[in-house]
Amino acid sequence: MLVVKDSAVQGADEPTFVKVAGSSFKDGTIEVNVLSKLRPDAPADARGFIGLAFRINETNSKFESIYIRPTNGRADDQIRRNHSVQYFSYPDFKFFRLRKEFPEKYESYADMGLNEWIKMRIVVSGSQAKLYLNENKEPSLIVNDLKLGSEASGAIGLFVDIGTEGYFSDLKISK
Repeated sequence: MLVVKDSAVQGADEPTFVKVAGSSFKDGTIEVNVLSKLRPDAPADARGFIGLAFRINETNSKFESIYIRPTNGRADDQIRRNHSVQYFSYPDFKFFRLRKEFPEKYESYADMGLNEWIKMRIVVSGSQAKLYLNENKEPSLIVNDLKLGSEASGAIGLFVDIGTEGYFSDLKISK
């Protein structure tokens, strides 16, 4: 198990990940169990952001990411619930831009909560990525136009964002 805490980086959807040493990934499947907790100093808009970055270039200046917001999964506010799962592409397509220009296309609902283990499985093929949570047979999110394109490749990273303490276990990468 690896524990990752957010860094001092300000703003959302930044390169706040730990690269998996020796990883090289273009197409295939990434599986990992995640558990997130809010840090005691977490801001009010922290959501337990945790997930995976993939196709990270050598300088960490470009990558794709899919993450979850566990506090949203069981919120009483339906709009927050609809923002439980998120895709973004760094640096040009952070969630603010995607939400504004393509409402609802890169976010989805999924049942989840803080302080519980959640299995993430991301299947990437060309310019498509599908996120499966726990043992669900159907994806929680489908992205048909990964912004870095079908030829992008690079490392894999364990991602956390604002106010999050993340736990990762049982990482499996297959091509």
